Amino acid sequence: MEYSPLQLADSCLDREKVEMIPTRDGYGKGLVQAGEKDERVVVLCADLTESTRSLWFKEKFPERFIELGVAEQNMATVAAGMANYGKIPFISSYAAFSPGRNNEQIRTTISLNNLPVKIAGAHAGVSVGPDGATHQALEDIALMRVQPNMVVVVPCDALEAQKATFETAFNGKPTYIRLGREKSPVITRLDSSFSIGKANILRASEKKDVAIIGCGILLHEALIAAEELSKEGVECVVVNCHTIKPIDSELIVSVAKDTGAVVTVEEHQIAGGLGSAIAEVLAQNYPVPQEFVGMRDRFGESGTAQELIKAFGLGSEAIKKAVKKAISRK
Repeated sequence: MEYSPLQLADSCLDREKVEMIPTRDGYGKGLVQAGEKDERVVVLCADLTESTRSLWFKEKFPERFIELGVAEQNMATVAAGMANYGKIPFISSYAAFSPGRNNEQIRTTISLNNLPVKIAGAHAGVSVGPDGATHQALEDIALMRVQPNMVVVVPCDALEAQKATFETAFNGKPTYIRLGREKSPVITRLDSSFSIGKANILRASEKKDVAIIGCGILLHEALIAAEELSKEGVECVVVNCHTIKPIDSELIVSVAKDTGAVVTVEEHQIAGGLGSAIAEVLAQNYPVPQEFVGMRDRFGESGTAQELIKAFGLGSEAIKKAVKKAISRK
């Protein structure tokens, strides 16, 4: 199969020159865009208005913003009630608290009733850094993707987060959007395509040795790994699987057939995350050797984002090792 990769941002593969913007900023901009388009859009927050960038919506549409305080369970149920009566609510907090703390309320009042509440889980992954293990949500994708009716989106950069926020506002479904706190590389462009449920090719090659399938900010590490491996004669197709659910089974099976080996990359527990979702698709359709890059059944700890990415084997060097191991198993 021939692939048409997205045109990437200028200098995105240069660690010194790449533009760095937190994905939470994209969420804030997307909220304002959605609010400008439809007055049904409302935003609720759990005492983290500035941190989640919900503040930008509050400043533009104060009459459509509700501060719930440190009460994530209440926030979910209030949003469900508003959605039931025609509003399009976004709820925001740290992912460790929403969906971490209010999972039962999300399940019972939002997912069970198939209500179009959008759950923004900010400060996810080890890249939160110094906040440490208590605030580094590493189980949130698993919690959300197992719930019936729930859409799960993990944007790779701030621009994609902006597009995802705007698009999910009007998808009519319960939706979880995963966001980060730290500045992270911008690898896409404003004119890059984005559609829920449709993965994107970020890097293609005539020779196809392995497919690296990732989500979130670690896709930048995957692209760097692919470029470095190319110099060694190993060619990788790099896929941005930004929608974990519904997953793009067609593209996943296609790249598995073309390459014969897959490496999954995520800033999340391997159990229940993107890697598990990809393994489910391959097991049912086209099994190939698969290696997993992600958190291996442990909690995080304090440190800078880059220190932790390296320490937990999530960076480009770990991805290169996983690629070589996957190829050796073909």
